[in-house]
Amino acid sequence: MLFIALKLIHLFSIVIWVGGMFFAHFFLRPAVQELEAPVRVKLMRDVLGRFFQVVLILVLLVLISGFGMIGEMHRMAAGAGAKFNMPLSWIVMSALGLIMVAVFGHIRFALYKRLNTAVEAKNWPAGGAALGSIRKWVAFNLALGLVIIAAIRFPLS
Repeated sequence: MLFIALKLIHLFSIVIWVGGMFFAHFFLRPAVQELEAPVRVKLMRDVLGRFFQVVLILVLLVLISGFGMIGEMHRMAAGAGAKFNMPLSWIVMSALGLIMVAVFGHIRFALYKRLNTAVEAKNWPAGGAALGSIRKWVAFNLALGLVIIAAIRFPLS
């Protein structure tokens, strides 16, 4: 039962995180392109700030639930007198997931800080440049997230 609960938390957290990136990249960003720079940059700073607060929680939930599921599999195998060998698809998902967490950390704690500083200084070109960097890293993280989802559906082992 614990494994099922952990898997549900893991899945919901990833769906919200990856879905939020997809929405921001393909729908929100293009829709605000027509706005004047001060309005666009402030709006994106505010929206991304709210999203990143939630993603911080989601990242913790993904890590805790992911490590928890691996631990549960070890526990169940040991209880049955067997050895647990982690499937290759889990190894790939874990490695890519840790890369996603690191990329998110860079986006949140370096690039978003630049964006916020630019908005506070009313430096719209610097804010636009920060948003451009955020967009590129979000696109990279989104691609990783979609690869992970594909690895779940079509495991390598």
